[in-house]
Amino acid sequence: MSIRLGDEAPNFTALTTQGEINFHEWLGDSWGVLFSHPKDYTPVCTTELGMAARMKPDFEKRNVKIIGLSVDPLDSHMGWEKDIEETQGTAVNFPMIADSDRKVSDLYGMIHPNASDTFTVRSVFVIGPDKKVKLTLTYPASTGRNFDELLRVIDSLQLTANYSVATPVNWKDGDDCIIVPAVSNEDAKEKFPAGWKELKPYLRVTPQPNKVKGEGQSA
Repeated sequence: MSIRLGDEAPNFTALTTQGEINFHEWLGDSWGVLFSHPKDYTPVCTTELGMAARMKPDFEKRNVKIIGLSVDPLDSHMGWEKDIEETQGTAVNFPMIADSDRKVSDLYGMIHPNASDTFTVRSVFVIGPDKKVKLTLTYPASTGRNFDELLRVIDSLQLTANYSVATPVNWKDGDDCIIVPAVSNEDAKEKFPAGWKELKPYLRVTPQPNKVKGEGQSA
């Protein structure tokens, strides 16, 4: 199964290191990041889980829950978490799905037949409060994921979900945004009272709406 942007994130019930969960119920009204690992006790993923644990407060302040997955069983996860705390200096503070029957991996298309019949590829899914998939990323086994980039994308997704803007190349929270072409100049006067700079009729740059005092009308 291939998950595409805009698809509903498949729901599932699974055992995790923090008890059994129903995924959609666990997400509630939050955003979510689901990320998979080829197997337990892998070196690159050990560093990733430590970083995710350290950055959990950054995700929480954006109303984002994080959850990991590996096809190894629960007792293996528990042992691996001890290694992660020892080597990374941080205890894993979010649930890890024990997907030994590959149910969740198959639902999300995480098994890459050209790479392995059992190992999950290193996938990331960002899911909105509407349970729709907003972002998918797949990394090679040799390259650690960039969690700062995940936060940057989530900042953009949350901004563009609420305002009629898009974010340009290398955008970071606080930078100028682009007014989407579907918004006419007349409507833009109401939505963006701080004004904009028109580089081309289709390229209008405006201050980030939720950073401008007195501005911030939703899309």
